[in-house]
Amino acid sequence: MEISKPHAALLSSPGIGHLIPVLELGKRLVTRHDFTVTVFVVSCHMSQVESQVIQSSMSPKLFDIVQLPPVDISHLVDANATVVTQIAVMMREARPALRSAISSMNPRPTALIVDLFGTESLPIAEELGLLKYVYVASNAWFLALTVHVPFLDREVEGEYVDQTEPLRIPGCRAIRPEDVVDPMLDRTSQQYIEYVRMGKEIPTSDGVLLNTWEELQPLTLAAFRDENLLGLLSKTPVYPIGPLTRPLPGSRSELFDWLDKQPSESVIFVSFGSGGRLSYEQMTELAWGLELSQHRFIWVVRPPTITAADDSFFTAGTASSDDDPSTYLPDGFLTRTKNKGLLVSIWAPQVEVLSHPSVGGFLSHCGWNSTLESVANGVPMIVWPLYSEQRMNATLLAEELGVAVRPKVLPSKKVVGREEIEKMVRQIIEDKEGKNAIRARMRELKYSAEKALSKGGSSDNALSRLAQQITD
Repeated sequence: MEISKPHAALLSSPGIGHLIPVLELGKRLVTRHDFTVTVFVVSCHMSQVESQVIQSSMSPKLFDIVQLPPVDISHLVDANATVVTQIAVMMREARPALRSAISSMNPRPTALIVDLFGTESLPIAEELGLLKYVYVASNAWFLALTVHVPFLDREVEGEYVDQTEPLRIPGCRAIRPEDVVDPMLDRTSQQYIEYVRMGKEIPTSDGVLLNTWEELQPLTLAAFRDENLLGLLSKTPVYPIGPLTRPLPGSRSELFDWLDKQPSESVIFVSFGSGGRLSYEQMTELAWGLELSQHRFIWVVRPPTITAADDSFFTAGTASSDDDPSTYLPDGFLTRTKNKGLLVSIWAPQVEVLSHPSVGGFLSHCGWNSTLESVANGVPMIVWPLYSEQRMNATLLAEELGVAVRPKVLPSKKVVGREEIEKMVRQIIEDKEGKNAIRARMRELKYSAEKALSKGGSSDNALSRLAQQITD
């Protein structure tokens, strides 16, 4: 009798930044551990880029992707609800469809792996007799804060942003009040209530997968294993299995003809991720900063926002009628920089750009996927956090790991001026192996990441332990 393969069901919340790491985990379980994998995607506002990513994941067909029926949350949330609130409610409303889909599978999966927004589906796994895991596609410091926030919720009085001392996390770097994640900015908001709930639900799982690696954050990961530190709050094992990033596709777009003509490590790549946008005033200063630096650049431009920094989250890669950069960039900017810079409207093939030898720096919102893609290619960063946990990521990269520079004031607090932008671009592009040695440190991280994922590396071993637990 043939022994059936272990079968993992993966659940992804909406948004390209959530979908990509789930798909990459699915690929790794299939190719390295001979799993059968089914990926469930909660489909809502499916953006053009998300559709393309799903289509490209179908070839070669390594696993099934099941799009759960769209959920209508218009009667449950305000039209101006935050992205975190919208996703949390969507995932809650998608539970009946997920339960029904898993129940009808024959044979049933061995395990259910949900992402951060899917923790309310863990009881479905319990009910159906499946092992249950949470895949937090971010770093260990963010996970530490998330599982610690229910404790902070009980102990800290008043708003976190008004605290005069950093918030302590057992065994980890303390977090400055201004660096807290978006849901913690207002304790009366629904997104804060949802975030505290996630922090309580994560430790009820059989294990937490993290898109980081042991050598990147050894002290924070050790705190999870210490019963006197974070191990006191969360007894569930943590598996650092990263960095899982998108592979390079075979096709090349026209911008590479331009990149091919530029000197090695001479171009700064400017992109604020799938959902990030800047104000009109900030875009003006950024344009002048790039021009004054006199360095080459590729800038992925989107029309300025008048609402929130993440207001492109659900529409990533979708063009609109107001996409002509000449209408919102400084007069004459396009003409004056035509030999130095290249503007790309809305979306660029980021992995391919970062892997190009001409690219020498990355001005980024430092979402965790983008951060890992920069590390994977050894490209030093200018970190420009906009939303979510990006302020924590910026602090980790600039202050702890020393592979990035950052503005003196958070971009979410104040417009960053052109002179400071010029200075940061020059610091990254002109400092090849100079006094700051940022580039050298980023290269070390690149090799560390490659080693962790290679056979017998720390992340490869961590995923093997998880696979063994599911198989047994």
